Amino acid sequence: MSAAHTGPTPGFLVWRLSMKWRTAVDRAVAPLGLTHAQYSLLGSLLGMQRSGLRPSQRQLADHTGLEPLYVSKLARTLEAAGLVERVPDPADTRAVQLSLTDEGSAVTRRAVAVVQQLMDRLLAPLGGLEGSRAQEFARELTTLLDVPLDASLEGLEALDTQEALNAQEAPEATASPDTSSKE
Repeated sequence: MSAAHTGPTPGFLVWRLSMKWRTAVDRAVAPLGLTHAQYSLLGSLLGMQRSGLRPSQRQLADHTGLEPLYVSKLARTLEAAGLVERVPDPADTRAVQLSLTDEGSAVTRRAVAVVQQLMDRLLAPLGGLEGSRAQEFARELTTLLDVPLDASLEGLEALDTQEALNAQEAPEATASPDTSSKE
C-alpha cells in the first residue's frame, strides 16, 4: 500500500455505493411488493427471456452474482407470489428452469421503469443514466467485475500472518472515510 494513499479505499467506496443504491432500490420497488434482491432476479430474468433464454436457477445465480441457494429461496418466494414459474429442466433433472408469469412480466416492467428513473437521478452528478461519464463509470465497473474472483485472491495465501497484521496497523491502511460528509 502506498504511503501517499489517504482517505477511503476504492473497495470501501464501492461497498458504500452499493449499499446506498441497494437501499434506494429497496425503497423504490417496495410499493410493487418487491425487494432489491427480488428485483435483481426478476429484471435479470426479463432480460434473459427477451434474449430467448429460459435460464436455470444456477444460470440466473451466475448472471446476478447471487448465491445459488439464495436464488432458489427467492425463486420459491416469487413463485408463491405468482411472479415466477419454476419447471424441471428437461436437459438436467437436477436443475430447475425459471420464467416470468404474465403477472411477473408486468410487475417487472413497472419495476424496471421505476429503477431506471431512480438510476437517472442517482447518476445525475455524472450526467444521468445516458451521460458519457456514467457510461465510462459503467465500463470501469464492468472491467472490475470481469476479474475472476479466484484470480484476485491468488497469492494472498502466501502472505505471512505477521506481514498482514503489520499492513493492517499501518496508518495508510487504517484511513477511515470522512464521517462529516452527508449523503
